[in-house]
Amino acid sequence: MKPPVPHRRWALAATTALAVAVSGLTIAVTRPAEAAPVGAGSYTTTPVGALPSGCGQMSSNPRQFATANAPAGAIPTNDWWSSLLWKRTDCSFSEPLHAHPISYDTFGDGLGFSANSTPAISGTSTGVGEYHYPYVQDIRVGVAGLAAPQVKVDGWTDWTVSPHWSDGARTMRATIGHGLPFAYFQTTGGDAVISTSGTADVWSNSGATIGFRVNGHDYVAYAPSGASWTAGAGRISSTLAGRGYFSVALLPPTATTAERAELAATYGRYAHAHVTGTRVSYAYDPATSGLTTTYAFTTTAREGTATQTVVSLYPHQWKSLTGSTPITPTYPSARGRMKALTGVNQFRTSMKFQGVLPELPAVGDGSGADLATLNGHLAAARANPMDQRGADTYWTGKGLGRAARLAEVADLVNDTATRDSALNAIRATLTDWFTASTGKTSKVFYYNANWGTLIGYPASYGSDQELNDHHFHYGYYIAAAATLAKFDPAWAAKSRYGGMVDLLIRDANNYRRDDTQFPYLRDFDIYAGHDWASGHGSFGSGNNQESSSEGMNFANALIQWGQVTGDTAVRDAGIFLYTTQAAAIQEYWFDSSDQNFPAAFGHSTVGMVWGDGGAYATWFSGEPEMIQGINLLPITGGHLYLGNNPAYVRTNYAELVRNNGGQPTVWQDILWQFQALGDAPAALANLRANPGYTPEEGESRAHTFHWIRNLAALGTVDTTVTANHPLTAVFSRNGARTYVASNPTATPVTVTFSNGTTLNVAAGRTATTGAYTWSGGNASGGVPPTDPPPTDPPPTDPPPNPGTPTRYLLPGGGLGAAGGAATTTVAAANGNHDGTPTNPQVFTATGLNLAYSGGQTAFDLFLDAGTAVGNGVQVRVSYDLTGNGSWERVETSRYFATDPVPGYEHYTQNTGLASATGTLGALSNGTVRVEVWSAIGNNPSTLGIGNQSVLRLPYS
Repeated sequence: MKPPVPHRRWALAATTALAVAVSGLTIAVTRPAEAAPVGAGSYTTTPVGALPSGCGQMSSNPRQFATANAPAGAIPTNDWWSSLLWKRTDCSFSEPLHAHPISYDTFGDGLGFSANSTPAISGTSTGVGEYHYPYVQDIRVGVAGLAAPQVKVDGWTDWTVSPHWSDGARTMRATIGHGLPFAYFQTTGGDAVISTSGTADVWSNSGATIGFRVNGHDYVAYAPSGASWTAGAGRISSTLAGRGYFSVALLPPTATTAERAELAATYGRYAHAHVTGTRVSYAYDPATSGLTTTYAFTTTAREGTATQTVVSLYPHQWKSLTGSTPITPTYPSARGRMKALTGVNQFRTSMKFQGVLPELPAVGDGSGADLATLNGHLAAARANPMDQRGADTYWTGKGLGRAARLAEVADLVNDTATRDSALNAIRATLTDWFTASTGKTSKVFYYNANWGTLIGYPASYGSDQELNDHHFHYGYYIAAAATLAKFDPAWAAKSRYGGMVDLLIRDANNYRRDDTQFPYLRDFDIYAGHDWASGHGSFGSGNNQESSSEGMNFANALIQWGQVTGDTAVRDAGIFLYTTQAAAIQEYWFDSSDQNFPAAFGHSTVGMVWGDGGAYATWFSGEPEMIQGINLLPITGGHLYLGNNPAYVRTNYAELVRNNGGQPTVWQDILWQFQALGDAPAALANLRANPGYTPEEGESRAHTFHWIRNLAALGTVDTTVTANHPLTAVFSRNGARTYVASNPTATPVTVTFSNGTTLNVAAGRTATTGAYTWSGGNASGGVPPTDPPPTDPPPTDPPPNPGTPTRYLLPGGGLGAAGGAATTTVAAANGNHDGTPTNPQVFTATGLNLAYSGGQTAFDLFLDAGTAVGNGVQVRVSYDLTGNGSWERVETSRYFATDPVPGYEHYTQNTGLASATGTLGALSNGTVRVEVWSAIGNNPSTLGIGNQSVLRLPYS
């Protein structure tokens, strides 16, 4: 790895200089600003500070490493391949490009491939440590005699890039991309040449196709029909029959030559359907809270008629895949196992958007003692709600975030004085930054048309010269603007300052395909499912990002802003970013399923994700509190995703205590608020025992107390229930649910949850189903909820009985109250039984008398296929409403493909229905039957029963 250039530091000494030297030149930063109006706001088009730079690459020519064929419009930055276009250190070639399942590097004579499957692990399991799958070259693909002085970029699409070589006599164009096991080539001027690391083990050479192994990795090269390959010591070559195109594929690891040959033949059907375009599209359905994302591929047939291709999916994709079935062999990668699809030109994922809140509701305590404590903290913050540490874009953002939290909390408890003080601070600060008066050189945004970017000055942490962290910085501005817009909608109108907010959104992650002012989704890696922080990405380990939670702060800000202003395009873009990245964070920062980090790494979380791995580290500190805390802050109502897995929260916090040698001593408030998502009583005890703690720089005592105290009353996040409104959440404590919805608009709304519960929410208010609140404005309305509201302390639910909708799968085939932990075996399918119960395990409940409450059947089945591959378990739930032997409703869910890693996985209703017949109604002496069987696979699976697998009927 090349020496890193930190893009974020938390030292107060970091400031923006008044002049900066770049490549021997000095850029003045005090030239008068020329204002470009946007409503009542404005930005400047005259430079006022340092500009992007690298290898002599000044603002006048950011395209010097792009060919004339490259797309017009703003150039992309912050991508996995950015060092190919933005050469910060090597002015000729890129740093390694970690596309997965292949990593690439560029050289004068061609494109290098690495399929390194052996992690390099450094550090310790208790201290700073890293794991990387570094670039280790297997092969290099080029043209005989090629000696290009540099590599340029000939084109890009959503997750592919096309590097280009030319030395005047020979040319080569390649297309590579995330998830592509193929690299595609077009050449002129000489034979295609594949140089191998040592002598290749050729296991098949038949006409236009050659299969060979290098460093334990299997590759297949596909030449045009009529061509052949010649293999020698360290070299494989072909004339390509004079046709100038070919492709090279990496095969997933297999055990035998026959398996390799079969895969080579399968891949070969699509070898000449070159991928020439990739495009994402997404759709949010408020009625179901569903997000469907389509990843589409455009191909060009160099020969033959095939239009499909082969792709491999990251864990966050294949775990939510719908409508396709991966093949059995998988690819190792720095992100865990990648599963391949063959013969496709698109695939879709289906995820549930869990909802966000402007802030936790104030359900508080009945005695009023804690309300008095909260009011005291609010009063103490009233005079200085921002408490800002620095004047640059990042620290201004942190101050805005603090003020927005205070405004939200104060409004919930009717402290209008503190609320208005915070709103006034937000309004004054944003209005100042959104106004570029003539001569103004500070607290101003500058648009650079050559780079297609909006830079705020004073800049910080490379947000100017390297275009780092724009989503981190600007997310705070947008979120604060959303809070202000609830109370001052006139300020947020596009004719006033809303247009400036939209500019910040589009700069960091442009949601508009038709907008050439900024690149599409600059900071978000569409296929990887998360943001990248570095603008240039020029590191040996690829691009990187620490604070996934600040990336989520940006996504949440879009949801809040879009909802309060009625801009559904912004809202839906935020939901796409938020939902996708929430899944990616669980996989790649937290590895909450314990499947993706190398076993020897020894950590349950990383502080940074790199293109080739991850690190229990940060750019700025080696303290465990900051390594883990940087992926938690800021704590807001948009960060409830952190609590989607309460058990993992406890695991993460336990590691912190272990690595720290005790409870946290810095950033205590951030860490306690995170702890509260998994164990609020323990977090509240920590808070009460340490009244003299030092608040984190963007936090306030008022918000921390509000968050932890209210979670102690609410319980943990309940992800089994969603709603038809984006600003919602559900919490569960001892089995009793509290439903929450927020309405920032001027019109009352009725929110319907997926289990049929409804909640009336007054204009501009947050409503809950709590028994009491700290603010009468939060009181619930509408139809009574399905579940009893929590009290303080909450009741313990009685065990299930014939009139209770929660039923556990029991030994002996019953459905009833939880018993002791047990298991049963689901027999192997030994064939395809998708949709048809075959040798099922059957569980039945009879004599049920329940009122239908709407919604859908919910279940959580504990399944483990051990190390078996290719297994898929399926479930069917049948309802005999009157017990007369006739099934009025039958629901068959899509089968659940288990992984080959020992340990339970959770098969839930989120997999979706494969089919359903009939309708539900009241159960009167009714019967419910559950059938669990193997739809596919040649091995048995284990089903956890007793107190594990559970069925939740949509009844009350």
